[in-house]
Amino acid sequence: MNVIKRPTLIEFYERHKDAKGPLESWWYEAKHSKWTSPEDIKKQYKNASFLSGNKVVFNIGGNKYRLVVKINYPTKTIFIRFVGTHSEYDKIDAEAI
Repeated sequence: MNVIKRPTLIEFYERHKDAKGPLESWWYEAKHSKWTSPEDIKKQYKNASFLSGNKVVFNIGGNKYRLVVKINYPTKTIFIRFVGTHSEYDKIDAEAI
């Protein structure tokens, strides 16, 4: 999979040092995945939540952080839409981003 906007992850974990390991792990796993459907993601990430428009919410760092992505399965592209603390996530409309 092609992950778009990796610098967003880097910028975030430069401010939140404990997020670096979990976000880098997620990025590596996503980049090397062959997800073709939400079911493929659910096999690997049991706590992932699925929203409309092929958006997926991942719990990062023991649910301390949230990562929202939009996936285009046919083109094998993952677009990072949001990364933040759990409390920052609670303030956004993940369906609208």
